[in-house]
Amino acid sequence: MTSSADSGHRSGSGSVGGSGPTTSLWLRLLALSSAAAGAGLALACLAAGLLDSGAAAFSALFGGALVMAFFAISLLVGHFGGRNHSSGAIGLFVATYFIKVVGFAVVLFAIGAPAWLSGRWFLIGAVVSVVLWQAAELYGFAKARLQIYNDPETPGGGTHA
Repeated sequence: MTSSADSGHRSGSGSVGGSGPTTSLWLRLLALSSAAAGAGLALACLAAGLLDSGAAAFSALFGGALVMAFFAISLLVGHFGGRNHSSGAIGLFVATYFIKVVGFAVVLFAIGAPAWLSGRWFLIGAVVSVVLWQAAELYGFAKARLQIYNDPETPGGGTHA
């Protein structure tokens, strides 16, 4: 039996090298997640402005921006803390999470809900940001190339490329 399928592109004679680990994982995740959440938040604000009012659009923006700030702090802690003290990164995340939850709660209770705030659009902006931020983070982590094993050493003492 024969095939009429094209054999495709012929491979070259060059060597195939490893790409190595992803550089600056946390900052790349921050940019990717911010872009995804920001785009969705812009659409939510547009919908709020068209369907309700300018105050509703600002409420959606406020809710989404608060969520984005909450998540961005964690990624920045991961970038700076993980680089300088990688063995304590999980502890830094836990401490940062606790400080963020308590800090945001204190600020929100101290300020209270302004008269112009639309609770429905605030919630919509926050939910849109959470869902898109988390989806972008999952996508970014899935595409990250994390080096698990050390590169093999050559007999001369260096690493094999």
